[in-house]
Amino acid sequence: MKKLVAYITAGFPSKSFSVDLALSLKEAGVDSLELGIPFSDPVADGPIIEQANLKALQNGFKIEHLFDISKQIGKEIDTLWMGYFNSFYHRSMELFTDNAKKFGVSGFIIPDLPHEEALAYTQMTKEKELSLISFVAPTDSHDRIKQVVEHSSKFIYLVAYAGITGSGASEDLSKTIISIRQSTSTPIYVGFGVDEKTAKEKVKGVDGVIVGSAFVKILLDEKLSDSQKILKISNLARVIKESINEA
Repeated sequence: MKKLVAYITAGFPSKSFSVDLALSLKEAGVDSLELGIPFSDPVADGPIIEQANLKALQNGFKIEHLFDISKQIGKEIDTLWMGYFNSFYHRSMELFTDNAKKFGVSGFIIPDLPHEEALAYTQMTKEKELSLISFVAPTDSHDRIKQVVEHSSKFIYLVAYAGITGSGASEDLSKTIISIRQSTSTPIYVGFGVDEKTAKEKVKGVDGVIVGSAFVKILLDEKLSDSQKILKISNLARVIKESINEA
């Protein structure tokens, strides 16, 4: 069975909504939740997720809200905290690793933390049995891939193209996938530009997909009530889950 990781923006539009949505996504077949930490300059994310980030911050999001949500969902659905390194550095990695362990969160996705700098935190996360997700891009050489995935765990985040999330670009990933397979047995999940139209194609040759902008676009739809948003996002998750397992 191929895996589906769903990204949502923590605390948007509210903490209780995030909890309800997370639990609904679990029922819809989502395997892991990428709980995004709102940040003012999300450099790897496209305009849709950036807009949700800014709205969450305008609504008064604080890191404590992330912890409050995670207390309620961490033991219910496999959860990873996705954020930019400034958030982790500002409050300290020790605080995040301690709380992740406490709340049942399984790891971290930090797209702007270079591999060389991430190595400083590898031991800390491993001691708490947490994963610090490794990123591979189609522009990486075989030698670079071998270095990056050496300490990988849980899954490799394969960036589908050089750019930002949600742009819908496409690149041939076959050589990159072969290179990763030659270097590690860690599962490969493809992210960036994955939605109900592209998931079936993008999951070929890999173990799962990561979907963000397609869900967050619904979060931003002000014509929908909270319950309608949860229903629509969960139904979309079911469609994507079914499509990747038909591939």
